This record gives sequence, C-alpha cells and structure tokens, in this order.
Amino acid sequence: MTISDQDILFLGDCVREAARAEIMPRFRNLGAADVSEKTSAIDLVTQADLLAEHRITAALRERFPAALVVGEEAYDADRSVVPALADADLAFVIDPVDGTFNFAAGLPVFGTMLAVTVRGETVAGIIHDPVLGDTVTAIKGAGAFLTRRDGQSTKLKVAEPASLNQMVGGMSWGHMDEPDRSRICANMAKIRMTFAFNCSAYEYWMVASGKLHFIGHTKLMPWDHLAGVLAHQEAGGHTAKFDGTPYRPGETVGGIISAPDKESWQLIRREIVGI
Repeated sequence: MTISDQDILFLGDCVREAARAEIMPRFRNLGAADVSEKTSAIDLVTQADLLAEHRITAALRERFPAALVVGEEAYDADRSVVPALADADLAFVIDPVDGTFNFAAGLPVFGTMLAVTVRGETVAGIIHDPVLGDTVTAIKGAGAFLTRRDGQSTKLKVAEPASLNQMVGGMSWGHMDEPDRSRICANMAKIRMTFAFNCSAYEYWMVASGKLHFIGHTKLMPWDHLAGVLAHQEAGGHTAKFDGTPYRPGETVGGIISAPDKESWQLIRREIVGI
C-alpha cells in the first residue's frame, strides 16, 4: 500500500478541518461537563478530543475503508489496535488534541497529530497547531516541512550538535518511576536550559526545527510519537529507544531520545538518562 501526494493533502485538510470545527470553538470555552479525568487529574479528555477524533476517523474510513484507524480516545475500547500496528498493511494513528491538560487550562500549547504506517513503518506524519494554523508535514525520504497559515513553507532542520552545557532540551519525567525520575531530573542541571511543554506535538516541532537540541520520553504511546519521530528523522536528527534500537509502530515501552546526531544521542543517554 502506498500513500500519494493527493492523500497527504487530504490528510492535512482532515486535520485542519477538525481543528476549525471541533477544537478551536471549544478552546477557553469548556464547561465543567466538557472535561473528564481518565487516569488522574492531569490525564484529561475533553469534548474537543472526542469530537475531533470522531470527525477525523469518519473521514479516514470513508477514503480508506480497509485501513486500521487507531485513535487515542478510542484505544480504551479496543487495546488490541496498538499491537496491530506492527503488521497492518495501512494504518492511521490519531492524537486529536495532544496536550489536553494545556488545552483544558487555556494554554495555547497543544496540537493535533496524525501518522501513517505501512506494514510496521511510519511513512508520513502531520503535526498541526490549531491556534497558529501552522502544520508540520513529514514524508519518509522526502523531508519535513513547516507550512504557515498563509501557505509559506520551509524545510526543517535539527539543531547543530553542541556541548552538553550548551544544550537546550527536555525530558518528560512525569511518567517515570523512581529512582529514574530523581536521577534524570538532577542530571538535567547539566544542560543550559530545560523546557517542559506537556505536549509531544510542540516538543517534536521544536526539536525538528532546531529550537531544542533534544527531547526524551519513557511513555511511548504511538499517537504521541510516530508523527514526531518521523519529522525529527526527516529533519536530519537521530531518534532511538534507550537501548539503541529504532522506535517502531506498535511499541509502547523502552524509553526514547531524539537528538541532532548519534553522538549527541549517546551523550544524552549517558549524561542525562544515566545508562
């Protein structure tokens, strides 16, 4: 199964339409009944998440009726869909509102992510910022591009390698267990500046465009990472799991680091992750 240029344009339109119709009208306009907890007070779902995912899913199933569609919010109803990504002939992975806590709090740091996989390989990814109207599009072997609301497009490139004390980066330690949590947080004092966006969409945009040198995570749900990892790699970066192996669709454990090159990746694993 292959994805055409027209398919990529269609996917971008799907994401932007969901943002226009379902997400932005609810931003800073949510009632108490529009927000629910999933696993904790910082793991939320809103009506924007549910309705945006429903809209994108319906459009995908109409155009690609045989494809596997994996949505973050639908995952709780059928958890077999994530392992199925490893072998699916064609699959789409949706995070309707990545950074839901930020969205519910009224912070304009959230995004919509969509990845396309073919037989266990990510072949395309889209990261859309509903507030600014910017879209990152990555196609395997063809690069990663940021397209502004006005249509202006630029090719993305990761940051140049730097010494550890000059790096800017972030490690998402919220899902880490001890003693990893305390060790990694302490090691982040070795770098020049650290950021915590609580939003994979923003983190991957920042690292793929050279604004950050590195990011790292331990929770590897596919809707948070597939599109972003491809964008980072197509921008020239090196991403791998903590054990050095590639991150692939269907995998949910193992930790992951994205850095400018393999040498920087090894430096971050040694000095920040501490393994």
